[in-house]
Amino acid sequence: MISKAGLAVLDALSTGREATPAELAAETGYSRDHLYDVLNELLAAGLLTETRGSSNQRRVRIAEHPVTEAYRTLQSEFSHVDWTELLSPATLRVCWYLDRPRHIADIADRLGITRQGVHSALSPLKHRALLSRSDSKYALHDEVSPLLAFARATVEHEHRARVREIAPSATIAWCDPKRALVRLQTDEDTDALQAAPDWEMTGLGRFTAYGLQFFLAGEPPFWYAPDEDLTPAEVVCHTLLLDSGSRRVSYSMLLIEAEDIDQETLVETAQWYDLEPTVKALYRPLQGDFDRTDDLPVILPKKNEYMALKDQYGVA
Repeated sequence: MISKAGLAVLDALSTGREATPAELAAETGYSRDHLYDVLNELLAAGLLTETRGSSNQRRVRIAEHPVTEAYRTLQSEFSHVDWTELLSPATLRVCWYLDRPRHIADIADRLGITRQGVHSALSPLKHRALLSRSDSKYALHDEVSPLLAFARATVEHEHRARVREIAPSATIAWCDPKRALVRLQTDEDTDALQAAPDWEMTGLGRFTAYGLQFFLAGEPPFWYAPDEDLTPAEVVCHTLLLDSGSRRVSYSMLLIEAEDIDQETLVETAQWYDLEPTVKALYRPLQGDFDRTDDLPVILPKKNEYMALKDQYGVA
C-alpha cells in the first residue's frame, strides 16, 4: 500500500514536472535518506520514471499508471483538499468498503482490525464531511467517487505486484484489501503458485478436495487470503464469480449439497462478491422448486439434468 511519504511525492509531481530527491525532500518535509527509499519503492512499482542529469543527478517524474492517473483525477477534482494529510494506508483500505453504507463492525471484521481502528482511519474524512451516515452505517458521499477509485487502484496494484513476482501471467479477477482472486495463463505460473505460501487453488480446481472432479479448460484460479481458511462457501462464490454459466451453476449446486452449505452462511459470504441474488436463486431448485425461473440472475438447470448430474457424482 502506498505510504504517506509516497503519496506526498505523487502529489508534488502530479503536474508532470521533474524533480530531484533534494527538491522533493525540501517540499515534502521528509529526510533525503527516507526519500531515496520511497523513490526506489515507487520506481520499482512503476509509479515513477527516472532520468539522470548532469553529474549523474537523479531526476524523477510521475509515470502513466492506473494509480497515478486515479490520484491525478482525485487531486484535480478536489484541489482544495490536502489529500496527503487526510490519506494513510489504513484510510485507503477502509475506503475500499465505502462504496455503499456499511457498519463499522462489518468493515473491522473484514479487515481483521478493531472497530476503533476503523473509526481512527475514518476520522480525517469525517472532519472534512466526506462521509454520509445513515442507520449507523457509513459510506462515501457520491461526489467523492474519485477517492473510492483511487483506493481501489492502490489496493489492486498492491495485489498485482505481489502475485506477479511469483506468477507473471496473473491477472486480478477480484480483490479487497486483504484478499485476491487471480487468473493464470501458463502452467508454469500454476506450479509456482501451488508451491508458494499463502496461495490456494480455488474454483473448480478445488472441487476435488470435496470429492468432485471436473474437466478444467485452462489454468485453475488461485486465492490469496493469508491466515484464513478457504471455506466451501468461498469456493462456490469464486466459481460463480469467474463464470456464472449454466454448467458452473450446476456444479456449484452440487458442492452446496455435497458439503451441506447453509443458505445463511453462503448468502453472507456472497455479499462481499455482489452475488447475493445469484446465490439465493441457487437455493430454489435445491429446495425443490425447479419451475420458477422468471427474473432470475442465472440460468438454472432443468430438474432431470441436475438429478442425473447428482447420480453421476454420487451426491445424495
